[in-house]
Amino acid sequence: MDAFTTLNGLVVPIDRANVDTDAIIPKQFLKSVKRSGFGPNLFDEWRYLDVGEPDQDNSGRPVNSEFALNLPRFSGAQILIARDNFGCGSSREHAVWALHDYGIRVVIAPSFADIFYNNCFKNGVLPIALSADEVERIFKEIDANEGYQLQVDLAAQHVTLPSGEVILFEIDNFRKECLLQGLDEIGLSLQHADAVRDYEAKRKQEAPWLFAS
Repeated sequence: MDAFTTLNGLVVPIDRANVDTDAIIPKQFLKSVKRSGFGPNLFDEWRYLDVGEPDQDNSGRPVNSEFALNLPRFSGAQILIARDNFGCGSSREHAVWALHDYGIRVVIAPSFADIFYNNCFKNGVLPIALSADEVERIFKEIDANEGYQLQVDLAAQHVTLPSGEVILFEIDNFRKECLLQGLDEIGLSLQHADAVRDYEAKRKQEAPWLFAS
């Protein structure tokens, strides 16, 4: 998993509440269990004017010219900001895979669906909950300022606005440390690989019948 420490990134606004995981990555793209290749179909039903299919060449598809991800001013954005209850709906981890594959490393919203929030930390994406007033302020500043960027510092737990003002955010310390080190559950387990091997060797001596072929 990619570690996250700091980011100075362009912000793309998705001015909607209750953005569900089927909107983030529609159901027809869930056939793959790889974590890559989903970026071109992020928000597929909002980005395009036709129905997308897996393995389709998106270069010739008609696009929704009014959708934020299709606007040149937001090209290359790494931070996404939305309204309440982002990531609601199904528990598909593909939603976070699609965001990460597109290049989004931070999602800011007043609130998140619990499963989506947890999935972010397992896949190198930082979800930041700010107050509705703070989110509204950032939306207005994005609208008024092309090329709007935020600085995010996970260790310090703060977001710095272009004005230099700092907004603090809360995060569970264990999740924070895992993300700083780039460790998911598997990575954490592998840190104890020697101890696991020692236990297996000892157990094989104590109960060899458990290992009989």
